[in-house]
Amino acid sequence: MKHNVADLGELEREVLHLVWKHGRSTADWVQKALSRPLKESTVRTVLKRLEAKGHLTHTVDSRTFVYEAADTRCRAAARAVKRIVDRFCSGSVEEVLVGLVDARIVDSAELQRLADKIAHARKSRK
Repeated sequence: MKHNVADLGELEREVLHLVWKHGRSTADWVQKALSRPLKESTVRTVLKRLEAKGHLTHTVDSRTFVYEAADTRCRAAARAVKRIVDRFCSGSVEEVLVGLVDARIVDSAELQRLADKIAHARKSRK
C-alpha cells in the first residue's frame, strides 16, 4: 500500500521532488542536489524509507542503487486530493471544486481547461 505524499516529512518530500524532476537518481546525485548538506548515509536512509513507503523503486547498476519514482507526481497528487475529498467532503469532488472556485483558487480559464479535459476523457472512454 502506498503512503500519502502529504504524510511525508520535509526532507522526504524534497528528495521525492528531486527524483520526480530528475528521473533515475543515485544517492550521490540526490545528496549533491539537496538544498542543505547531508551525509550520504542520511540520504541513503531517506531513499530506503521512501522506497519502503512505496514512493520509490530501485535497480542496481554496477553495485549502485538507482532510484526512480514509483508513480508520477500527478498521480501522487491525485491520491492526496482524493484523501482530502474523502475526509472533508464525504467523497464529493464537486464540493471541492466549488470550494476552489469560491475561494478564487481556480479561475474561469482553468475551469474551461478542466471542462475540456473532462469532455475529452468521456469521449475516449466510449
